[in-house]
Amino acid sequence: MYQPAHFAEHDPQTWLALMRAHPLATLVHHDASGQATIDPLPLRVTQQADRLLLQGHVARANPLWRHADGQTVLAVFHGPQAYVSPGWYPSKAATGKAVPTWNYVLIECRARLRAVDDPAWLRAFLDQLTVDHEAHRAPGWQLEDAPPDYMAAMLRGIVGVELQVQAVAAKFKLSQNRDPADRQGVLAGLDAEPDPAAAALAALMRR
Repeated sequence: MYQPAHFAEHDPQTWLALMRAHPLATLVHHDASGQATIDPLPLRVTQQADRLLLQGHVARANPLWRHADGQTVLAVFHGPQAYVSPGWYPSKAATGKAVPTWNYVLIECRARLRAVDDPAWLRAFLDQLTVDHEAHRAPGWQLEDAPPDYMAAMLRGIVGVELQVQAVAAKFKLSQNRDPADRQGVLAGLDAEPDPAAAALAALMRR
């Protein structure tokens, strides 16, 4: 992706926090005919020694897993995003030289994709994935809540996927190219917006 230096985010802990907060990634890959295609895919971020892994699952009917082995793919995680009005810049009142823009956060992971057609791996992964998303709920759902024969059928209908990350590019476009007064104007504008994403962007700007 196009990456101006002033929008680059280099802190791995910041990447991981955003990826875990926004786990639905866009997986960009090639199908069996070589055509570029995408799949929206929730991915769990794990670290093993010095490796960063992204793990998920797809429907067995999805052809993605059948040609996954070793393919280089992109997993794009999208954070909060919002329109930025030129009217928020104090410099606009002085010079008129301002146009609208869009602030956003995204992380691009280049990775090797493999399929994991292993019931034991898949069950262990789903147990952990469920804990991740249900732990704060009372009572939280767990796999054992479903009838065993039903869950067995559901498990047969999916295949695990694992991405070994090779490179990460994080773009945090947060008005870093504006002067301090204009940045404060953007913060005030975002704070006044009703969209929760605007508030999330403002929090990232204040970080």
